[in-house]
Parts: sequence; C-alpha cells; structure tokens
Amino acid sequence: MKFTDEERSLAPVAGTTIGLSAVWRAQVKRELALARRRGGDLLNPLLFLALVVVLFPLGISPQPDLLAEIAPGLLWVAALLAMLLSLDALFRTDFADGSLEQLLLSPQPLPLLCLAKVFVHWLLTGMPLALCAPLMGVLLSLPGTGYLTLAASLALGTASLSLIGAIGAALTVGLPRGGVLLSLLVLPLYIPVLIFGAGAVQAAIQGGGTAPALALLGALLALAVAAAPFAIAGALRISVNG
Repeated sequence: MKFTDEERSLAPVAGTTIGLSAVWRAQVKRELALARRRGGDLLNPLLFLALVVVLFPLGISPQPDLLAEIAPGLLWVAALLAMLLSLDALFRTDFADGSLEQLLLSPQPLPLLCLAKVFVHWLLTGMPLALCAPLMGVLLSLPGTGYLTLAASLALGTASLSLIGAIGAALTVGLPRGGVLLSLLVLPLYIPVLIFGAGAVQAAIQGGGTAPALALLGALLALAVAAAPFAIAGALRISVNG
C-alpha cells in the first residue's frame, strides 16, 4: 500500500504525544488536502440542489404564490438529500486505500479524528449549501424575510446532518452497496432537524419568532457534537474489525 508524501506527513506518528489542538489541525489539513484532489465531487451537492429547484416548478406549477408557500420545505428537503448523497464517500475512500486502518491504529483519540473529518465534510458541503440556498430561494419566490433564517437554519442543521449521517456512513463503510442502507439508517434521524429547520424559515416568512426553532437546532447540534464522534468511532471499529 502506497501513500503520498503529503499523506505520510499528515499522519500521526506512533509513539508520539502531541496536543489535541495539533491533532485537530493535522487531521483537518489532511482532509482538506484530500478534498482538493477530488474537487469535482464537491460540486455534486450544489448541482443536485440547483436541479431540484429548477425542475420542481416544471412538475408542479410556476405560480409564485404556490412556490413561495412550499419553498421552505422544498429547499430543506433538497439540501438534506444533497447532504445524503455525499455521505457515502465520507469513509469509503479511506477504507479502500487502507488509511482507515491506520486511523484506527493511531495513538491519537479516534473520536477527535472523526470529528475533524466530519467538520471538513460540513465545511465543504453543508456550508456551501447554506450559502447557496437563499439564491435558490429567489427562483422559488421565497420572500426576502426568509433568506437570513434559511441560511442560518441550514448552517446549523447541515452540521447535525453531517454528524448523524457519519454514524451511518461508518456502519456501512465495509458494505459493497451501502448507500441504500445508509439512507434507511439515517433518514428517520434526520426528521427532527428537517421539521425545526423548515419551521424556522416558515416562521420568518409569516413574521413570527424564529428563536425557538433555531435554539432547538442549536440544541440538536450540541447533542450531536457531544455524542456522535464516539458513536462514529465505535461504528468504524465494528465495520473494520468485524
């Protein structure tokens, strides 16, 4: 098994003890370096979101009033599915080239390494979706009062989606066709995030308070950050070690 000089320099050295912040920076740097090599894959979620937004009015109705009414839910469902499309490859590349085994054998905390990996996934997938969704909302006649709330709710919500989805990705990483099973595992867990996210945008459009829904999204994210890295680490050990 061959590794490039860049990957070798970013891998933790066995028997060394370094600070957790240094471990975090090294893992984030490694994931960003790997992401640059498959830059085309980063555009797939955005293209999926754009296709759904463009094609949906053709299949339903181009009436602005109807589109404005369904825009919050549609944008959130499209963003959720776009995140799901990118999750199957989260650990699969590392599993295929053997670097996932090296990650498990690392003396550094595996939950921290997993959290850094998921953070980069959200940074390159969830954050672009959150920033581009208001632009897609223009095509759906989304009222201007919902743009900021849409971006904020997606920024919080997609982070939770990445953490939850990473658990399913870790459980199915060793399966030849794990994408379908991954969807079945994580979609039920996505429902609360979807409800609160779309509800926050709907409340902003109707002139109501968005703080409760955003606070619940923040609470879900805090819970996911606290628990998901350990669940991901455990799932990876089960998948790789059997």
